[in-house]
Amino acid sequence: MLKLKRFLTDENFNNRILTGLRRQHSSPLDIVRVQDVGLYRADDPSILRWAAQEERILLTHDYKSMPQHVAEVLSSGQSIAGIIFVPKFMAVGEAIQDILIMAESCSPEEMKEWMYVYLPL
Repeated sequence: MLKLKRFLTDENFNNRILTGLRRQHSSPLDIVRVQDVGLYRADDPSILRWAAQEERILLTHDYKSMPQHVAEVLSSGQSIAGIIFVPKFMAVGEAIQDILIMAESCSPEEMKEWMYVYLPL
């Protein structure tokens, strides 16, 4: 049974991973893309705020600027729902498997407490 059910993918998230996540799991994950929710070309803090408000875990490849934006959002007293950082170089199948492990083993509350996870596991 899935514990983490709601995800948001960053603008440049690998579509092959997204497609695989949607196909691989017996009960579909609730995943939306920033492009689908009116956040296309939105800045990272806006994406983080939206994800927190909607209680969605952000899936991103952005190791460069996202950690800084997370720190800024947290230092302003706001919270985040959690982030899973997926390396761009990670094999698609491995990324799918690791994200599914997180979805099956972590609760939304645990993810908020940890704030972020770096793959591979």
